[in-house]
Amino acid sequence: MNFSNYYKSFFGVLVFLLLSCSNDDSLDMPLEPFVVAFESLSANLSQINEAQDISLVYSKAAIQTGSVTLLLDVTNAVYGVDFITTPPINSNNLIIPILPTEIETSFLFTKLNQALDETVEIRFSIVSVDYPNAVIQGNTQFTINSSASLGRGFEPSVGGPNQPNQVYIDLSTESQTSIKRDSWDLGFYGGSDFRIGLNSSIYMAAAALESTDIDAVTQADVLEIQDQVAVGTFDPANIIYIDNPDGDINKTAIAPISSNDLENKVYLLNLGYEVGTETPAPGSIAIAGDARGWKKIRILKQDDAYLLQYADLNQSTHQEVLIEKDSNFNFSFFSFDTNSKLAVEPQLENWDVNFTVFTNVLTGAGSYGFSDGVLHNRKGGVKAYSILTDEIAYDDFSIENINTSAFLLDQRTIGSSWREVITQDKVLVDNIYYIIQDPNDNIYKLKFTALLSDSGERGFPEFKYKLVQ
Repeated sequence: MNFSNYYKSFFGVLVFLLLSCSNDDSLDMPLEPFVVAFESLSANLSQINEAQDISLVYSKAAIQTGSVTLLLDVTNAVYGVDFITTPPINSNNLIIPILPTEIETSFLFTKLNQALDETVEIRFSIVSVDYPNAVIQGNTQFTINSSASLGRGFEPSVGGPNQPNQVYIDLSTESQTSIKRDSWDLGFYGGSDFRIGLNSSIYMAAAALESTDIDAVTQADVLEIQDQVAVGTFDPANIIYIDNPDGDINKTAIAPISSNDLENKVYLLNLGYEVGTETPAPGSIAIAGDARGWKKIRILKQDDAYLLQYADLNQSTHQEVLIEKDSNFNFSFFSFDTNSKLAVEPQLENWDVNFTVFTNVLTGAGSYGFSDGVLHNRKGGVKAYSILTDEIAYDDFSIENINTSAFLLDQRTIGSSWREVITQDKVLVDNIYYIIQDPNDNIYKLKFTALLSDSGERGFPEFKYKLVQ
């Protein structure tokens, strides 16, 4: 897609309003307006190493030539010394051509002075559009400074109806980090406690055994409980085998690792499922592929590190790996497939929401897999709450409306509440949006604008967000 469904929706409403104002007695239909807007609201100056394209989008493809005129307004920087643009500025104006068949355009911002600080603000405003029936609406200004992002439309790279990717998004820097769901197994907590997290996106589960000797455990010893140590059994009792989906680090399936080795039991580990590969019908999903099998594990403390022991169920010897704590991250991660540590999440203060499949709990039915999930970074200090649009419209929500007592720690505050997929029609829930406070106390409002792709496929979410000021 060349621009988000947010803009499509906005332009559609605008066209409706303009058509509604036409003369009812006239038989001539008015021309559809040609709307120009910035694709996003801001960019972080500190993250521009040398140059960055700044995009503007159109409501429809251009059919003739024209131009967009931008006005430059600068604080504590000098054009030609600290930065330049392509095309160049002339009398504080930047003129960008509109060319036939194009649905967007851009100009290049080049930073010449790498020492520009947080006092600098560079603002471009759309002041005129030379094109038939042109309208200036939507994102009419674009700001470059060292503050948090002002907001934009976003398309997380979840990857389609198999939803193969976990996508970590930092709202203040407009960045996303993506990793395949089944590329890791265990997370080793970087905080003060010694805790282990399971990969709930592939439906992992774990059960403590009586033994403390990993080499003595065989498949015969666990045969009676294997059917129970799984997600989706519709047995309410199986929630003891999963990490609590609210994200509380004190509610993991694996008990805290003790300094007394004799208290650290062997665990039966269900490795869940590979990412699915089937192509489902439009609107459906194919999350789970082949079962990944089982492991037995035991985890010990070794100074300020974790010692992981692991083996297949019938092996009489085990492998070991030492995993150091890293307080810069929520977790350090390990994969049994590669027998190695790997990077998964950004640093704990550098992401806010995670688009992912996740294991949830259904009342009376135990653990169950959810697609289209959005979890906020509880362990990194992020909080969120939801608002219905009939209480306060998204566009009307401002800093005066923030209710600090409403913020929730539960990482499922967004969860799957933004879509409805139980019925045959898979629909976006349009009457809800979310308020998110990041680790740096920036507060954003976020609203989803798409659940499906243009061809009706799941796994192509879109949202818009804006800094609350």
